[in-house]
Amino acid sequence: MTDGVNAEAIWSHAGRQPRIAIIGAGMSGIAAVVKLGKAGYTDLTVFEKSNRVGGTWRENTYPGLSCDIPSRWYSFSFALKPDWSHRYPYGPDILAYMEDVARDFGVMDKVQFNMPVDELQYDAPRWRLTTAQGDVQDFDVVIAATGVLHQPVVPDIEGLQKFAGACFHSARWDHSVDLVGKRVGIIGTGSTACQIVGAISEQVGELHVFQRTPHWIAPLPQKEYSPSWNRLMARFPVLQRLAYHWYFQILLHTFSAATVGNRFMQRLITRICLKHLKESVPDSALRAKLTPDYAATCKRLILCSDFYPALARPNARLVTDSIARIEPGGVRTASDQLHELDVLVLATGFNAAAFILPTRVIGEDRVELARRWDGAPRAHRAVALPGFPNFWMLEGPTSPVGNLSLITVTEHQVDYVISMLDRMKTDALSAITPRQSAFENYNSAMGEAIKHTTWYTGGCESWYIDKSGVPNLYPWSPAQYLEEMRNPDFSEYHLLS
Repeated sequence: MTDGVNAEAIWSHAGRQPRIAIIGAGMSGIAAVVKLGKAGYTDLTVFEKSNRVGGTWRENTYPGLSCDIPSRWYSFSFALKPDWSHRYPYGPDILAYMEDVARDFGVMDKVQFNMPVDELQYDAPRWRLTTAQGDVQDFDVVIAATGVLHQPVVPDIEGLQKFAGACFHSARWDHSVDLVGKRVGIIGTGSTACQIVGAISEQVGELHVFQRTPHWIAPLPQKEYSPSWNRLMARFPVLQRLAYHWYFQILLHTFSAATVGNRFMQRLITRICLKHLKESVPDSALRAKLTPDYAATCKRLILCSDFYPALARPNARLVTDSIARIEPGGVRTASDQLHELDVLVLATGFNAAAFILPTRVIGEDRVELARRWDGAPRAHRAVALPGFPNFWMLEGPTSPVGNLSLITVTEHQVDYVISMLDRMKTDALSAITPRQSAFENYNSAMGEAIKHTTWYTGGCESWYIDKSGVPNLYPWSPAQYLEEMRNPDFSEYHLLS
């Protein structure tokens, strides 16, 4: 593959630092810069499309924004924070934490802000990167740290553009719009919608929530940490480490276990959700509309304590009729009822099949990543692709998701990439790329295993399901995946000198 290439162009032959491009300065990008730097890889350039770090926590600013993973675990292992304000962190607190970590660990110095990447093209043994401004640079290694849910999906509903009031996606919240006393409609009832409904129900005049499918919702055991408790955590850092691992194990053996075959935990979660619904919604007819007809954890379990009480308020309307069209004055449903609105919020999620796309990624033999994936993205162990040498993904296709700390998953993936770079340096390799057979065997095994999970058997439609018709998820215990990341099997890869 490298016949005729000047040895100086191959970093491991020349004994120099590899030039590494990192796409995205969100949580994954920050983790990559810090951990790569600690491992001795310091020639790093981060390309960030926006003017701030933070990723999804920068993009999403809607009312009620919070994380359903405990703050003590939703933290970088190398930067545990003693003074979280709440057990479950709110969006502004997470963004401030991300910015503090990026500043404290020198990440900011590596970032080129307002610099989206238009194209990546492999020209052995390097990648040619072209920015939206037309700048062209060559890199030895590319790491896609773009995240999973970053491209908002706007529903294809007739007349949407004709709505006369304010209309925006939840990930593009318009803070100039005053909701006080207004008639507000929300399309969607996923985790984002639940948080918004709970946050705005008391201030709006009317709240119309358009539900296609009810969700399983467990109460969020929120707690505000006292200053004295946080001082104790700061004084004894071992307590932070213990809390990190305690929450890790709790969620691993509850929510995660329920999705991959633990029937006891599945039944327990179902009972908890039904009890929460019964205690929060006195009206039996409303409860019936809010009761799912599929298995709990078939979709991502929602943790939210104020959604049900908000819907039980006299100014709230749960609309289960399908939407026929949008009119200037509001939303008309299939029963020909017009729900008159001043504001319409689209809590309709994201394109979960995009990952680094729409950046054009061109591998060997000019194969384009978008065409190869064709709406059903797959990868080898969620981080690599045959035909795309020295191209690595963080939180790539079939990464463990669900009710887990993606920071933990990302950190293990960065360590996996570091193992690959170390092997390249030790053996003077020009490239590493998965074998096609390893890729096919791995994805075939996942395709069979996913059929035994609640995501597949639970009887629901979810954003986990891509064009292939099956959930695009890691089907085994997340602990197994983390172990795989700790122990790379180099026989699965072409090691090219």
